[in-house]
Amino acid sequence: MAVWETVLAVSRRRVMEIEDAEGVVEDFLRLAKIEVVAIPAEVRREAIRAHARYGKGRHPAALNFGDCFAYACARHARSPLLYKGDDFSRTDIEAA
Repeated sequence: MAVWETVLAVSRRRVMEIEDAEGVVEDFLRLAKIEVVAIPAEVRREAIRAHARYGKGRHPAALNFGDCFAYACARHARSPLLYKGDDFSRTDIEAA
């Protein structure tokens, strides 16, 4: 899901075809040694709870769909989250 969002953002910002943006993102993931993992049911449930607690219209953090899954993945992995902006700083997630 995060890769999908990243590919679309790279395509839009660099004004390039989706397929080319996908290649750029795949190259970055490989060079940065970032492992892409499947989303287990526990993470899905955590994302639902994140929306209930921090979602748009419910909390000042106003996490969107992708934000809730990023939050849930970080919680599940017991890992800090790298982010920009101040939305996640309004949650209980540790910043990377």
